[in-house]
Amino acid sequence: MNKPDVKGQRLAAAFLLGCLLFNYPFMALFNRSDLVFGIPVLYVYVFVVWPLLIALLALVIERK
Repeated sequence: MNKPDVKGQRLAAAFLLGCLLFNYPFMALFNRSDLVFGIPVLYVYVFVVWPLLIALLALVIERK
């Protein structure tokens, strides 16, 4: 298998993971009135998952 093909497949998989994590069922799990350090759980989820997804994309792109 060619390296650019593997990178493209990994980027597509990361995209699909991002779509899954930011889709209704997962977002609804965290849409509660509970607070984490005074911040709503949904906001914590979004602002934790988003940088992790960006880091995953950076890891895929920069990997040799």
